[in-house]
Amino acid sequence: MPSPWSRMLLASAASVVLLGTTTQAAAAAPDAKGVSATVHTAGRVQDAGDVLRYSWPGVYFEGRVRGTAVGVVLDDPAADYDVQVDGATVATLVAPGSTTHWIRGLRDGAHTVRLVKRNDTPWSTSSFGGFVAAPGGAVLARPAARSRQIEFIGDSLTAGYGNLSSSRDCTDEQVKRTTNADVSYGALTARRLHADYQVNAYSGQGMVRNYNGGSPEVNYRTFYDRALLNVPGDVWQNPGTWRPQLVVVHLGTNDFSTPITPGEPWTDESLAAAYRGAYAGFLEKLRTRHGPGTTLLAVGAGSFAGHVEQVVRERVAAGDRRVRFWRLDDTGLDLAGCHWHYSARDHRLLADRLTAHLADLPIRW
Repeated sequence: MPSPWSRMLLASAASVVLLGTTTQAAAAAPDAKGVSATVHTAGRVQDAGDVLRYSWPGVYFEGRVRGTAVGVVLDDPAADYDVQVDGATVATLVAPGSTTHWIRGLRDGAHTVRLVKRNDTPWSTSSFGGFVAAPGGAVLARPAARSRQIEFIGDSLTAGYGNLSSSRDCTDEQVKRTTNADVSYGALTARRLHADYQVNAYSGQGMVRNYNGGSPEVNYRTFYDRALLNVPGDVWQNPGTWRPQLVVVHLGTNDFSTPITPGEPWTDESLAAAYRGAYAGFLEKLRTRHGPGTTLLAVGAGSFAGHVEQVVRERVAAGDRRVRFWRLDDTGLDLAGCHWHYSARDHRLLADRLTAHLADLPIRW
């Protein structure tokens, strides 16, 4: 999709607001057993004991605290976050840096708290140091994981790029501030199905060709295995708890949305063939990783839908019963987000359509 922000993201591949909350520079450390002992997350994180590190958009952390205040320990110069207490958003943190952000004035009692990373900042590593309680309060046992798990794989359309914007014309700064993966079609669909989820989306990246042919030495598949996107060779270590029953793949817009430029090694035919070959290999990788019981849903739209459908058809013919094709219905979408991306309204419509489609699939929940 055309955007200066996508170009910034491709190049990277080679303050507090709302509701009268306050910020404080330091707080008591979370439980000595480590942050992961007190919070639930389904995202790809690197566990360093006292902090959890991560890069993908939409990563969320859930905890429980007793008392009249809760602190959120962060070290992040680039990403934005929403803080939710008992289901309501009480603060948005804009590139908070190294801080403990306090939410005060809560009723005295037990509260659920959720922190979610809104935007995609693949050039930067984010760190979360846990939730802390004010004096007299306590951090309680972490919430239970959900039995359903869904992984969403994609580009800026899946990341929620500029979906809260009031205009299609956006500066880089506006894209950062108006991107919210927590209201993307993936996050919305997962919450409707009461599922934990990952949004493993990277703006500007394609299956074999990135937006406008940028950074040809890499593509989405270069980064897929990582927890920390800006660390070459990094590999996410699955703690054994991530076993998605459904994986949704929506990649191809960047491969085909812009004309092949002089100097690129493609013709229309060779690009299509390379895309189909890489897509087939990627589905095989997912099948090997997750086993025969996971449903793989390959999304096709626009000019690349036929290629995706062909790959799925061939895989089904070879005996894979749990790979399916979904032709994304873009009827009625306003594309009013930054640079003609999905708006928040579009994401709600797509979540409606995807949820309805999933109801007809034999997913082994």
